[in-house]
Amino acid sequence: MALTPTNPPSGDKAAQRQAAQQEVFLREVDDALRHDQVEGFYRTYGKAVIAAVVVGLAAFGGYLFWDHEQKKARDLNAEQLVQSIDAAQSSKFADAKAKLNPLIADGTGGNAELARLLQAGIALELKRPDEAIKLYRTVSENADAPQPLRDLATVREVAASFGTMKPQAVIDRLKPLAAPGNAWFGVAGELVAMAYLKQGNPDQAGQLLAAIAKDKSVSDSLRSRAGQLAGVLGADSLDDVVDERGQPLDETGPAGETGAEKNG
Repeated sequence: MALTPTNPPSGDKAAQRQAAQQEVFLREVDDALRHDQVEGFYRTYGKAVIAAVVVGLAAFGGYLFWDHEQKKARDLNAEQLVQSIDAAQSSKFADAKAKLNPLIADGTGGNAELARLLQAGIALELKRPDEAIKLYRTVSENADAPQPLRDLATVREVAASFGTMKPQAVIDRLKPLAAPGNAWFGVAGELVAMAYLKQGNPDQAGQLLAAIAKDKSVSDSLRSRAGQLAGVLGADSLDDVVDERGQPLDETGPAGETGAEKNG
């Protein structure tokens, strides 16, 4: 740190010159001291600082390379999925499976699960239900798979093995999905209703089918089929509402009116 020289008395030129020379000298000393401090810091920490910078740049470059490779892999995986779907739709099942195998082997993200679902569909087309059921179960039981894919696999697995499953097993598997408001309510609910029929519970089956027929989020074809079956079972698909267990709900309005009273 520079030292501030003492100002000489005013008018003393010799003293002023001496003070100016002293100030220059002190500034040079201060600069030299700073230079020595910088050199000392470099000798002590210079290599570590340079190493840290190099490592940081290498890490950043590695991240950019990784991100680029990930994007390329995602694009390639998406292209393979599309090509496999096109091959399957053209009944080129061997070609489709060949394109899906690398995605399953890679096992990253949801692409592997999508590939398994597609292979399961191919297995069903080839009349290999056991193979399809195994693939569906692999996806449905994978806790790391996206939940929508797990739900889809569960519905397809139960549908593929419905004929050999006990009715209560069907109900237990699909009960969480066969609830109004769930994205799979229509498909899962229809399977649960069929299980109720196999159990000898036509009332629960009819009420659940009636609820499906009333749900406007369900496809028109499924609503129509559910409404017809509900009518056969004696359930009114226009008025009956059920919960996830197929039990009728007592709908009441703000003033305590029932659904029938509100409709006159």
